[in-house]
Amino acid sequence: MCYKYDVCIVGGLGHIGLPLGIVFASKGLNVCLQDINEEHAKIVSEGNLPFVEYEAQPLLEKALEDKKLSISLDPTSISEAKNIIIAIGTPVDEYMNSKTRQFLEFISSLKKHLNEDQLVIIRSSVAPNACEQIRRTLGDNIKLSYCPERIVQGYAITELKKLPQLVAGFSKEAVEEASELFRNISSSIIETSMQEAELAKLFANSWRYIQFAIANQFFMICEDQNVDYNKVRSVMVEGYERASQLPSAGFAAGPCLLKDTMQISSFYQGGFHLGQSAMMVNEGLPNFIVNQLKAKYKLHNRKVGILGMSFKADVDDIRDSLSFRLSKILKFNGAEVYCSDEFASSDNFISKEELISKSETIIIGAPHKTYDELEIPSDVDFVNIWK
Repeated sequence: MCYKYDVCIVGGLGHIGLPLGIVFASKGLNVCLQDINEEHAKIVSEGNLPFVEYEAQPLLEKALEDKKLSISLDPTSISEAKNIIIAIGTPVDEYMNSKTRQFLEFISSLKKHLNEDQLVIIRSSVAPNACEQIRRTLGDNIKLSYCPERIVQGYAITELKKLPQLVAGFSKEAVEEASELFRNISSSIIETSMQEAELAKLFANSWRYIQFAIANQFFMICEDQNVDYNKVRSVMVEGYERASQLPSAGFAAGPCLLKDTMQISSFYQGGFHLGQSAMMVNEGLPNFIVNQLKAKYKLHNRKVGILGMSFKADVDDIRDSLSFRLSKILKFNGAEVYCSDEFASSDNFISKEELISKSETIIIGAPHKTYDELEIPSDVDFVNIWK
């Protein structure tokens, strides 16, 4: 059967789908980015990126120029591609449990656009055993593979080329076809079982989240003892490889780390105690910072500025950023709060220059590189837990 596209990425205008589609197109494949986001569709069709993704701009422009990249708001485009990659966000409830039913309902809505010749690849993060439920939803006649994404947001173009690609499937044919597809962009393919792939993806993010938690717990202990955690960390890791992975302190947030950790906790029926403890430490860091400030002075009517509202350095994504929790807690304690960010925009944000001029206390929420050269007045209380 002849197809218009080599690949159709469902959710193709998001943080996972767009860079993946751009990289596939840069390798000569005909790619369709299928989505429902009209604003992103307009931006991308004009040759621009809707969010920060380093090294993607020239590849996007070239792919559009070469007509290797198409954008569709019509789900019938799914029927026009040999390979279908599902890269939509996986929803969670207020308790961070995966909304598997909602995800499966979406998968079910795609059935009318699929045939037995196509390969369906799940790229989204899913709960353990979710792929088996997807298989039942689509039926045994659809070739189904799971190839989880493992990139660091903002740096997908570089990482897609160098990271090994995990490939799992419910048939030998599905594994072979998914492997063949990803060999276009990845130097290494690792074939694994479905359950191994599901757990490897979740374990990787949980491992990072727990690492950040122990660093933040060490930071809190040091602060309570009037000791500089970064100096302690420095002497720990210098020439001592066994401690080299210890991170600096800082907000551990974003759309994946906490969610994937809690998905394991839900799957393991509350038995993932390390994950639960990590959540308490990482999510409690904004409270710890505010309590430290309260120990020094009254927060009521104090002017506090937060520099960096995105969830990590040098990106514009504010999803699940702990800087907003910090702002909320400060306001609850009566502080007048100003917010600024070098990448993310909001009607409520002000410039860093205005923030510095107005604030009595300044807190680094996300350590954007541009903040390394800040000149903070000597009479301003400056809080930077990252360094």
